[in-house]
Amino acid sequence: MSRHRYAAYADSKRYYDWLSRAGEDLISAGILRKNDNCYKAVAFHCQQTIEKALKSYILLKSGELVDGHNLTWLCKRAVRYDQKFTVWLNESANLNRCYIETRYPADIPLDLDYRDIMAYYRTARDMYRFICEEVDRALNLHKVHPRQRNV
Repeated sequence: MSRHRYAAYADSKRYYDWLSRAGEDLISAGILRKNDNCYKAVAFHCQQTIEKALKSYILLKSGELVDGHNLTWLCKRAVRYDQKFTVWLNESANLNRCYIETRYPADIPLDLDYRDIMAYYRTARDMYRFICEEVDRALNLHKVHPRQRNV
């Protein structure tokens, strides 16, 4: 079995695990943004927040754990289940550049300043909250009254 196939096989298939890890990334970004030596790490954690949150939502709605890191592609997948995700397409495209460029040295470096980081952080925070609300809404739509459950 190839490493790539193993990694997808080993990933959790529980939407709440993905949403929990997304929250951890957002907390990490919030802590790191206070240190101007960590701006690239903040941007990466913001990207990871949304990647994991979108995967959580898609998993909840489809039962399928999708592979990939492109936030715009993931956001378009979420639009299949709820058109409200279209408002996040531009923001997801902006955060996309924080996946590779923030982790590896490049000939043309990604220069980030405090305003950039705060914009990424606010976007990640707001989008994460939106996704959490959509997850809650989806769960409430499918909530079964305790008396209706087969015990």
